Amino acid sequence: MRIGIVGTDNSHVDQIVRHLNTDAACGDARVVALGGGRTPRNVALAAAGGIAEVVDAPAELLGLVDAVVVADRDGARHRDQAMPFLAEGLPVFVDKPLARTAEDARALTDAARAHGAPLTSSSALRWIPDTEELAARSARAGVPELVVVSGPADPDGDHGGIFFYGIHAVDIALRLAPGALSAVRVDITGSTVVASFTAGPTRVVVNLVRPGRTEQVPFHAMAFTREGMAERTLVPGPDYCLPGLRAFLAMARTGRPPVDYPDLVRPVEVLEAVDTALATTLGGAPAGAGS
Repeated sequence: MRIGIVGTDNSHVDQIVRHLNTDAACGDARVVALGGGRTPRNVALAAAGGIAEVVDAPAELLGLVDAVVVADRDGARHRDQAMPFLAEGLPVFVDKPLARTAEDARALTDAARAHGAPLTSSSALRWIPDTEELAARSARAGVPELVVVSGPADPDGDHGGIFFYGIHAVDIALRLAPGALSAVRVDITGSTVVASFTAGPTRVVVNLVRPGRTEQVPFHAMAFTREGMAERTLVPGPDYCLPGLRAFLAMARTGRPPVDYPDLVRPVEVLEAVDTALATTLGGAPAGAGS
């Protein structure tokens, strides 16, 4: 399987190239082409992975690849970057976040449906062993009444503010709490942004904590039922991108997305509400505005 990558500044791309081209960890899948021109970054990646093709415009990957990873760190660019490949029916993985507006997220899932192009997007932490184990324990106890997830996120961070890192905690929370979303309440206290809402019958609380100068809070999740609680600190290992990469490749081979399309949009809806509340409270335009 020939994989192309658009948006290569993301450190996740180093893992993808290592897993596929150096370690051959995913069968016959290989990164064969990079978009974005012969920048120093792309030249280094091509040398490290034995990648022959480096093209300028993303659409130039068409005809060279069987599936595409869109890995740009700024979710505002993902809609334009992914659309040429969805229009041709290619499997596409959009690294987190899928988009910075729900409108863009729905446009991507609508295009995937219209062209029969398998599409997926997620936080890498959605698939790590700690999250898998917690989700299994939670499922055995039934639909939770309360889910609480905490993790680091910087409203002033590069690449889209709260979206860039906040997607991790929100995506984990919504994996544990399926169902339609209520309106999102946002409370800002010191260094913490708290988003609370319901997902189906489950009350969800997501605590997004601004990282400190030298350390950041760990990712942690709890799921409560009337009979008990399942909880876990979620620790990304050195190969934390590999499980999500395997989920994408399985989708590319079978045509079956690992996450239902409405569930691709839900995290963006939550984060867009948070972003709007931050802009209203702190001043300035939402990070997703104009995307």
